[in-house]
Amino acid sequence: MSRFLLLFLMLVLLSSCAPSNVPEAEVTVPEVVNSADGIAAGFLTADGSRSLFFPEDFGAHEDFRTEWWYYTGNLETPEGRHFGFELTIFRVGLLPPGTELPEESDWYDRSVYFAHFAVSDIANKRFYAFERYARPGPGLVGAEADPYRIWIEDWSVTESAARVYRLQAAQEEIALDLTLMDEMGVVLHGEDGYSRKGEQASNASYYYSQPRLHADGSLQINEVEYPVNGLVWKDHEFSTSALDENQIGWDWFSLQFEDGSALMLFQLRERDGGTSPSSSGTFILADGTPQSLQKDDFEIEVLEEWRSPHTQGVYPASWEVQLGSSSCTLNVRPWMADQEIHFPTVTYWEGAVQFEGTCEGAVVRGNGYVELTGYAGNLPLP
Repeated sequence: MSRFLLLFLMLVLLSSCAPSNVPEAEVTVPEVVNSADGIAAGFLTADGSRSLFFPEDFGAHEDFRTEWWYYTGNLETPEGRHFGFELTIFRVGLLPPGTELPEESDWYDRSVYFAHFAVSDIANKRFYAFERYARPGPGLVGAEADPYRIWIEDWSVTESAARVYRLQAAQEEIALDLTLMDEMGVVLHGEDGYSRKGEQASNASYYYSQPRLHADGSLQINEVEYPVNGLVWKDHEFSTSALDENQIGWDWFSLQFEDGSALMLFQLRERDGGTSPSSSGTFILADGTPQSLQKDDFEIEVLEEWRSPHTQGVYPASWEVQLGSSSCTLNVRPWMADQEIHFPTVTYWEGAVQFEGTCEGAVVRGNGYVELTGYAGNLPLP
């Protein structure tokens, strides 16, 4: 789903990311020329006029204002102990390409990056979450297409061979080191990668996934190292616009079936309690063939709720998902309830889930991830 968390954090980022030894400069944020669309002058908008090409589009798109590389996964030890994880690196454009920087310095750049790293220890019901901020110079953070590499300090995903990547992240008592092998390849969402999010054509993103990355490696918690394997899902989106004014949050699902198929769904929630017509999804066959889903092709019913002891936000805690086109009914539930990320700058629920159900009469099951925003207060759009 489109992670407009970038936009939510933008004002905080602009004030918090300057290193203490960098002098002040006359750096201005691009003028918003249309507050309804949230379009900033000098940046391109996702309007469906471009195609996606690889490996070029694995890298950064500095002519768009917001961008993220998003990895989530469900991992198990040989004994069946379960873990979930998220590693997301975000980029926010401060100045459009071609804008003259105020002075020569390794610290001044047209973009700023931040990242979230979280691990769910299901057996111990422990949730660990960390965040980082960095400017690209001097080499602290960046995104490269060929060979693929995305990093923020020592959190990174690096291509080691064709369709093989190494993911590494460590902080405090947590260390994750995985080798990821792409079993399915790239899947484009929406109309050949153009994914609408609102009424305006420019309220959209360019969006693709690598839905089935087989993972092998290790997870260390409090100096205990666990060998793990499982499945990881990667999303990459870039855009310039914000949500529609009447949208208050979203529910995003990525589900990986045991039979090799996969499902991405997002529904955008509106202030009157309804769901935006721009809600959509993609059902992906085991051979990688995508089948686009529109709002009327699926229904998500909340079965239970959970109140956060940290923020008092009330979140959905289990769902029934129905897909009319493939006659699927799925019961989705979290591996554990408390997977809420609540940093000073942003609050959202991002958690490992499991599901089971039937599709065209056959029993199906698997694991996935769900992201829920706007439940602990309205979205703080700038």
